[in-house]
Amino acid sequence: MAKILLVLCIFFIIFSFFINTLGLMKMYPIYLTSPLLFLSLFLFISLLNNRKRFRGYK
Repeated sequence: MAKILLVLCIFFIIFSFFINTLGLMKMYPIYLTSPLLFLSLFLFISLLNNRKRFRGYK
């Protein structure tokens, strides 16, 4: 399940980068595309950060 989520995050980053490129060419508003790219990168980094966290002894 984690690998599927990782692949989906990568596709979301590629999609948002493409939309942000269109925003830089003034086809979409940049104030909508930049937060989308930031959100996709934030989700990807947070997913990578939480994968191997020590959860304590049981």
